[in-house]
Amino acid sequence: MQNSKSDSYAAAGVDITAGYKAVELMKSHIARTMTSGALSDIGGFGGLFEPDLKGIERPVLVSGTDGVGTKLKLAFLMDKHDTVGIDCVAMCVNDVICCGAKPLFFLDYIACGKNVPEKIEAIVSGVAEGCVQSGSALIGGETAEMPGFYPVDEYDLAGFSVGIVDRDKILDKNSVRAGDVMIALPSSGVHSNGFSLARKVFDVENADLRSPLAELGGKSLGETLLTPTKIYVKPVLALMEQVRVKALAHITGGGFYENIPRCLPKGKGVKIAKSALRPLPIFELIAKTGNIPERDMYNTFNMGVGMCAVVSGEDAPRALDSLRDSGEDAYIMGEIVDSDTGVELC
Repeated sequence: MQNSKSDSYAAAGVDITAGYKAVELMKSHIARTMTSGALSDIGGFGGLFEPDLKGIERPVLVSGTDGVGTKLKLAFLMDKHDTVGIDCVAMCVNDVICCGAKPLFFLDYIACGKNVPEKIEAIVSGVAEGCVQSGSALIGGETAEMPGFYPVDEYDLAGFSVGIVDRDKILDKNSVRAGDVMIALPSSGVHSNGFSLARKVFDVENADLRSPLAELGGKSLGETLLTPTKIYVKPVLALMEQVRVKALAHITGGGFYENIPRCLPKGKGVKIAKSALRPLPIFELIAKTGNIPERDMYNTFNMGVGMCAVVSGEDAPRALDSLRDSGEDAYIMGEIVDSDTGVELC
């Protein structure tokens, strides 16, 4: 690429040499994510990965794709770009794990108004950290400089994950029975959903995002909202080695009422004791500041629960021990019941 340079393209707003510099800066971050199956060198036309199929009789590939959403507006306002990549990976791998699959590799896509290599490096450093946390190899990606389409200081970030599971080990929600329990894996914050509402409630473009707030334990509003999405891959993989996990639900946009029913068969619901839940202070602040009804809060945000696991009642103690051994402060949030009402908060 030594001779690749176009003054005419640069005059139109696209600096291809900045793209080459960004690639050089991100190489050390990408190297952190390499696993035994990764075969690609950065800069090729496709990402190569050789899966280890030992012990897998009927391999099934599982894929998930997502972006960071309007949480990026907080990154722009705070001029902090090294954590949103974790969100991007998390939103994908947390979905993949809900099928019982182990994530293998990840690819990202960054579209920006102006390619500032140091900013792109910061974004990719977060993507790489998310990949490390999930055991995924970052085997490729794309950075597109699109002047006139995006403002010069803004970008969008999306990606996708591919995982693998033995067909006989795909989680089957039809195995869920009344009397099973639902275990909560706590969230780290708002994660990457509901930000259109959160931004409106706090009027973030005009808010003080940097001053410590007593309601948030001394953290600032901006810092709290930018807290990266928790990645549940390793604790859940360890859990599935210890007990039979019947179903998993990743609590994203739509909150409890949309996501939890997706892991339950027809005719089954879950009765959740509100007294058992542990909403984080940020959700209390959103509800209070925006005068948001409780039903809307639980239908928009994760409310402190980032992932739910359904296991039999007799397996619950071992499941909790496994999750706690993995660093998760997990707890029982509800019980499966015969019902067509889905989620019942009581």
